[in-house]
Amino acid sequence: MGTNSQISSETEDDIHPPAGLHVSVKGLKEGWQKWCSEHQEQQKHNPFSHNTRLSVVVPQRGQDDYGRPLQGSLTERRGQEAHTHISDEVQRLCKEIRTIGELKDGGGRSSGTKVVAVEFGKLFEHYVTISNKLVGTLLRARKQRLVEFDGEMLWQGKDDHVVIFLVE
Repeated sequence: MGTNSQISSETEDDIHPPAGLHVSVKGLKEGWQKWCSEHQEQQKHNPFSHNTRLSVVVPQRGQDDYGRPLQGSLTERRGQEAHTHISDEVQRLCKEIRTIGELKDGGGRSSGTKVVAVEFGKLFEHYVTISNKLVGTLLRARKQRLVEFDGEMLWQGKDDHVVIFLVE
């Protein structure tokens, strides 16, 4: 609170707003309501807001879409791009095996057939200049039944003599 001398020094403009600028309780209320509505609309798109988020139908276990991103979402697109990238890596690996591999007997498969094969150590030394993901790419290629080799995992040094067969 001010003293009497401070109050008396206030002008008429300090107490009342200038002409044309009229603030009322009704105007303040409308402004607040507008802000609240805009804020609620923004919160519907805020991924960290749990109270006002748009309701999304989430697939339940056993349904076809369970565990998959929403159709048309950015996550789905990223997954498709990742799948394409990995498929290209696997194709590149098969091409390199064809390039440096030799024709050998089909191994555990039917006798008399010749397939392209390469030892893991030789492939590792060649492929290290291409990618550092050889073992993961080999596992993916085996899952797609494009290559065959013994063992679950291949380790540099220990498994250098394991033969990798290219399935055609």
